Amino acid sequence: MIRYSLRCPEDHGFESWFQSSDAFDDLLAAGRVACPVCGSSSVEKVLMAPSVRPARKAAAAPPPKPLSAPASQMEEAFRALRRQVEENSEYVGMNFATEARKIHEGDAPERAIYGEAKPEEARRLIEDGVPVAPLPFLPQRKVN
Repeated sequence: MIRYSLRCPEDHGFESWFQSSDAFDDLLAAGRVACPVCGSSSVEKVLMAPSVRPARKAAAAPPPKPLSAPASQMEEAFRALRRQVEENSEYVGMNFATEARKIHEGDAPERAIYGEAKPEEARRLIEDGVPVAPLPFLPQRKVN
């Protein structure tokens, strides 16, 4: 496994793990590597320091501080939207298409949900008149 520091044209920095350098190149060429903030698939590697394990007797370093301040107003708006969605709706994971269809047809209680769907599942929901919309962020479990 290899970890790359990446950056999009909007100057959003993020990291991601890949099986190999070739795997990264293949995914990038296929448009499958995207910025988690703006969704741009035009990303590039940035210079990063290699990860070096400390000696066995060395004291463990404190964990890195989490990113605290957003880099822009847009990032803060995305964070606020994420909080709003997560606090006011139920995460149904990969069952999103099934659950949205059940709610639409009256087979499940009406409530706000969010989750994940394959593109073809989302297209079928839209074609069938189920009111759905994509969210501009990835689920927490998929965020770098």
